[in-house]
Order: sequence, then structure tokens, then C-alpha cells
Amino acid sequence: MKSDSISPRWAIAYKYPPEQVNTKLLDIVVSVGRTGRATPFAVMEPARVAGSVVRQATLHNQDYIEGKDIRVGDTVIVQRAGEVIPQVIGPVLSKRPPDAQPYQLPTRCPRCGAAIVKPPGEAMARCTGGVQCPAQLFELLKHFASRDAMDIDGLGEKLAAALLEAGLVRDVADLYFLRKEQLMPLERMGEKRAENLLRSIAASKERPLERLLYALGIRHVGAQTAALLARRFGSLDALRAASEAEIAAVEGVGPVIAASVRAWFDEPRNLAVLEKLRRAGVRFTQETAPTAGLPLAGKTFVLTGRLERMTRLEAEARIKELGGTVSDTVSRKTDYLVVGAEPGSKLR
Repeated sequence: MKSDSISPRWAIAYKYPPEQVNTKLLDIVVSVGRTGRATPFAVMEPARVAGSVVRQATLHNQDYIEGKDIRVGDTVIVQRAGEVIPQVIGPVLSKRPPDAQPYQLPTRCPRCGAAIVKPPGEAMARCTGGVQCPAQLFELLKHFASRDAMDIDGLGEKLAAALLEAGLVRDVADLYFLRKEQLMPLERMGEKRAENLLRSIAASKERPLERLLYALGIRHVGAQTAALLARRFGSLDALRAASEAEIAAVEGVGPVIAASVRAWFDEPRNLAVLEKLRRAGVRFTQETAPTAGLPLAGKTFVLTGRLERMTRLEAEARIKELGGTVSDTVSRKTDYLVVGAEPGSKLR
């Protein structure tokens, strides 16, 4: 009988220790993400590891660097975790230069100069510049246009950088006020491409509310959480008017997410962006299909691991069709955990 499993029962997999090499740490630079997270990166002399040349690797946060006692000028041990992700294991202390100093994350953002702070109880430090920070705005613009968000075809990394450099976009709402004559001077921007981009931007105004909520880049609000909030409140205005307690009461949404959402709507700069989006005609409401009487109504699901018979998105869509709710995190509100191959921390 043919087995449904993708892993044959007669096979044994052997995992060999990863290849490790030594190279010199030239510098530690800070990258700022769309939510302000300030991540230190190692800049190293090029080294061939497991068949690929490695020049950079994340150092995660200040605690990681201090725990490993990694310093600029050190000879460091590098490997590729899972033969994919470059990873700095630690320094070779016997080769440390006498003038090497302990590293300290900068107190000011290297892109906008705003303060970098480490919130209590968190491992990551963050730039406080918000969308005024060019690095955060660049990452947010890419996220806003991405396929799972507003799905603006043609707006990728290079065009996002060009729009910001030309001063045509100062927040994501500015996309909806672009004109063809503004786009034409941009490098590699012909008339046809400009028309297609504007057409895609216009089409994105009708994306469902859950896509807009995800696109706004609210910290801790992933695609699933955005769908939960859109289903519960039905409009952006209703969510904006909700209290932190009302948001936290939504199945699949806890106090941390609720506090983040409430803080986002309490920020005047964000409200100004929302008003521009409203003027542009972006859809702020979402019709929700009734779930009463459906087999999975009132049940919350979390998925982890690789599913064999369908993709993750197909499984999530099927659960929603049957009236269920899909959440990103396991909590006391979780009814079912769907486990596939190679599950992660959610199963633990």
C-alpha cells in the first residue's frame, strides 16, 4: 500500500555538523526595520562557508553580542545555520587585537538621528523616529505594496527607493496622489510602466480591510491578526474608536497586540496618514459573512509546520469558509492546533 507520508519509513537521515571557518570582523553596522527594530549586523572579510561566500551576518541584539563577547577587529567563527543562514558563533580570543573594545549599540539612529531605546522586557532596541525615519519609511513602503498587503504590482525595492529619493512619497498615503508626469523622470520609468503602476495603485483602493490593516505595518499585527480585527470591527473607524480592552477581547488577540494597536491609533502622525488614505478613496470597511451555523463557528485554530495535503493558505481559507478563526499565536483562546511536518515553537 502506498503511504501518504512524504518521508519514507525505511529511510534514515544523517545530519552532519555544519562547516565552520574563521574570518575577520571588520565592523558592526545597525539596520533599522519598518517597526523601528535596530538590528546589529556583522560586516566581515569574505569567507567561503558551505559553498557560498559570506560577508554579513545578523548579530541579533546587544545581549547576543555581549553574551558572545564579540568585538570589532576579532577573528570570528562563522557557520551557516541549516546550511543557509550565516551565523557568527563567537570570537577566537587567542587572536583578539589588544585594542579591541566591547561593542555598544548606538543611542541614535544612523539614518534619522532619533533616539534608539530598548523597551522594558524586550530584547530588541528600537528607533523612535517612526515614519519620519527614512529607513523605517522605506521598509514600510515595500511592506505596504507587498502581495499579502495592498498588492501594488510593479512597486518593488528599487522603485520604492527612487520614490523616496525624489521626494515624491513621504508616507504610504502619498502613493495615491502620484501623477504620471511625476513618475516619468524616474530612472527606467517609461510611459507604459508609469500607467501600469498608477493603475495598480488605483486598484489597491478596493482591497479588503484586513489587507489594509496588515499593510499599515502596525507592530505585532500580522495577516491573521489583521483578519481577526477586520472581522470583529468591520471598519477602520470602529477599530480606531475601540478601547484597548475591547481589542484584547477579540479571539486570537491578546493584551500585547491590543496595546500595540491602541498605541498606533493614538499617534497623531498615523491619524494624518489615515485621513489622506480616506481622501484618496481607500476602502475602510469590510463586509463579513455570517458564520452562525457553520461547522467551525466560534472555534479558533493555529497552524504550525508543513502541511502535506494543502498549502498553509489553502488550509486557512478552508477554516474560514467553515466559520472558524485562524490565529498566529497559541493562547488560552486556542481551540485547535493543526500540526504539520517540522512544527515549531507553537507545538512546544
